Amino acid sequence: MLSGFPPVIDEATHTLILGSFPGQASLDAQQYYAFRHNQFWRLLSVVLQQDLVVCEYPQKLELLLAHGIGLWDIFRHCVRQGSLDAAIRDGQLNDFATLRRDYPQLRRVCFNGKTAAKIQSWFQAQGYQTVVLPSSSPANAMRSFAEKSHEWQQILN
Repeated sequence: MLSGFPPVIDEATHTLILGSFPGQASLDAQQYYAFRHNQFWRLLSVVLQQDLVVCEYPQKLELLLAHGIGLWDIFRHCVRQGSLDAAIRDGQLNDFATLRRDYPQLRRVCFNGKTAAKIQSWFQAQGYQTVVLPSSSPANAMRSFAEKSHEWQQILN
């Protein structure tokens, strides 16, 4: 059984980006989106108009929080060989029920890909605005970086 990461969130977070579960490179580095071919940090660099790719990991997280953006994954634990979402088995969801109480400024949840978006209806029922973004994973090669970055602009809307 693999274990994910705690949320990156604070009292000023208004938007939470939810992925599915950290890939193997991220688990090894103990950092969200550590696989160098994942476009997550490049996409957020375009959105925030600030080069996050060159920043050290702690600074990346600080900059996200400074913009009111948090990070987490839908699964707390799972079984998986490799890094593909399709290989996730026995996924145990994170405890999202306390978000409204603990982070009242949180209004929007953005899902990084379709696997994460499988729980979109739960967040909508809780009154959150939701946005499904194209996955930043290199496995999602159907869309160009330019197309993805255009859709990722919705994070700030």
